[in-house]
Amino acid sequence: MRDPSRRLLRLLSLLQTPRDWTGAELADRLDVTDRTVRRDIDRLRTLGYPVHAVHGSTGGYRLTAGTAMPPLLLDDDEATAIAIGLRTAGAVTGIEDASQRALAKLEQVLPKRLRHRVTALARAAVPLPPTGDAPPAADPAVLAVLAAACVAGENVRFAYTTADGTQSRRHAQPQRLVTAARRWYLVAHDEDRADWRTYRADRITDPHGTGVRAPTRTLPGGADPAAWAMDNLAGGSGAIRARLLLHAPIAEAARHVTAWHGVLEPVDERSCHLHTRSGSLRYLAHRIALLDVDYTLLDPPELAAHLAAIADRITRATRPLTGP
Repeated sequence: MRDPSRRLLRLLSLLQTPRDWTGAELADRLDVTDRTVRRDIDRLRTLGYPVHAVHGSTGGYRLTAGTAMPPLLLDDDEATAIAIGLRTAGAVTGIEDASQRALAKLEQVLPKRLRHRVTALARAAVPLPPTGDAPPAADPAVLAVLAAACVAGENVRFAYTTADGTQSRRHAQPQRLVTAARRWYLVAHDEDRADWRTYRADRITDPHGTGVRAPTRTLPGGADPAAWAMDNLAGGSGAIRARLLLHAPIAEAARHVTAWHGVLEPVDERSCHLHTRSGSLRYLAHRIALLDVDYTLLDPPELAAHLAAIADRITRATRPLTGP
């Protein structure tokens, strides 16, 4: 890269990623010599960028975090990604105005070619209007307390409201925050109930740390928090479990089955199992009927009558158009 100005901007963009870069790696990315990289690093330092160098076989260059720095540099894709994210912010309540203010500031400094790209997206994208069953957004202050507790391994106490409106105080050891389907969930061990729980963050209020740092627990079977939460949330809560054999490879089935439907388990190259659950056979049958893949019901047997009733109702409804 012969243009010194463009090379410096590209070098700065690389150094802003959270990792150490060796001189050889930077030289390869910029298509210059190691000597040129060292000279460009010195120029960045002269301009006020705190480039830190670690010597040795595992050393490298990085920008020092937590110091006063000149304005942040973003490449085209990064600036566009941030603009899109700000436009679609909505899973956290109370940040809509802040998102719009940040977006306005970003668009003012975007190059003309990028401003056209972001504007085109805004004009082409048509958001659906809010519906009565739209997921409520989480409070950023609540998320901040829970996230800090997850990182510090500190137990928390909070008020929790269940789906039926029952309120209670909870004492839990947070594990992770998980986001799915525009909702935030806290995976934590309930200290009073001696069991793992998944709490909806929008139903948590007044969280605060207890100052207690107990030894970190491990999820049952050493499960990944995100995978465990999805299994726990699949199909909602309920004691009625169903198992289906899907007549499709798991990779193909995954394109049609969401976490709302349930959890997939491979069987062989041509099929997989779907595990789902609910508190109602009738509701469970309606969810299964929406599957866009061929399947065989394995259990429970009593679910078959509900699926047959749905099939019969659909057949009667379409008979005038399709014939007997």
